[in-house]
Amino acid sequence: MNDRSLTAEDLRILDSYKTLAEGLAAYLGASYEVTVHSLGDLNHSVIKIMNGFHTGRTEGSPITDLGISMLKKLEANDSDQDYQVYFSKNKLGEPMKSTTIAIRGKGRRIIGLLCINLYLGTPLLDYLSELLPQDSSVFTAENFAQNSVNAVEQKLHEAKNQVMNDASILPSMRNKEIIRLLQSRHVFELKNSVELVANELGISVNTVYFHLRNLTKAPGRG
Repeated sequence: MNDRSLTAEDLRILDSYKTLAEGLAAYLGASYEVTVHSLGDLNHSVIKIMNGFHTGRTEGSPITDLGISMLKKLEANDSDQDYQVYFSKNKLGEPMKSTTIAIRGKGRRIIGLLCINLYLGTPLLDYLSELLPQDSSVFTAENFAQNSVNAVEQKLHEAKNQVMNDASILPSMRNKEIIRLLQSRHVFELKNSVELVANELGISVNTVYFHLRNLTKAPGRG
């Protein structure tokens, strides 16, 4: 094997993947095993594993022979493809769909592996129950805009509708309230947002900045 010694920077990169593994496992569900390998010590390569009951592994377990095989393929690959997708079996002979993804450090040297195994023997009902919302699930609205202009326009449209349908807001205060809503939704962090809002509201850029300055001095409506 090549020199697998890791630098402090390599270790920081690998450590950041532990949170990724936790997030993926929480999102995908118990049917998926998610593992982070450090290549600094192949005899104890597993530094994070979620849902390890599928293969019986824990943190500190060694890399598998298949893992080493996947690593060799990734290192020999001349293209930019940093992953391998394949089917495998756990120690009980149960089928899994797997992917091994290279974790690269300085100079694009492979310092670790992110491995995801889908246990194909999961009952369909159990698999679907983790994908579908439950009675306690909370839905959060999210706008998927094509670009920053589209994102500003969507948020501005929402704010205008909200303000125009609120009879308690005086006509002379509507622009200020629209700008307050847009600021609370972080719209003005997007490029050219001030100009776009000013144009849509029929006011000057300076007027938008004037309202924004006043909003930073004192809290607006709740």
